[in-house]
Formats: sequence, C-alpha cells, structure tokens
Amino acid sequence: MYVCICRQITDSQIREVCREGTSRMADIRERLGVASECGKCGRHALSIVSEFKGSASSVDAVRA
Repeated sequence: MYVCICRQITDSQIREVCREGTSRMADIRERLGVASECGKCGRHALSIVSEFKGSASSVDAVRA
C-alpha cells in the first residue's frame, strides 16, 4: 500500500529499510524521502517504524 503519495513510497519499502537496521524516522526520511514533501504521510510512516520496533523487541526477548 502506498504510504507516501508524493514520493510513491510503499509500506513494504519502509519495512524493508527497517529490516536492514534503520529504526529512526529521520533515517527513513533521509533514505526514502518519506514525509519530506507535504508531510501528510509522516504519522502513518512512523506507525510502521514503531510497529517494526515492537516486533523486533519481541524477537530479541524470545532469543534471550
């Protein structure tokens, strides 16, 4: 699904960047350009990043 219409960024692209180790919205913005035009997608993009952080924490807890 498209998250950022201005830059044609999808939720899959954001998740892929998160899987590669990026977990800060500023880094996502720099790398993909999400939320750098009109900014309307920023909240949704941040929720995807937060969702990924939460699942990564769960995986770490299971490994411990």
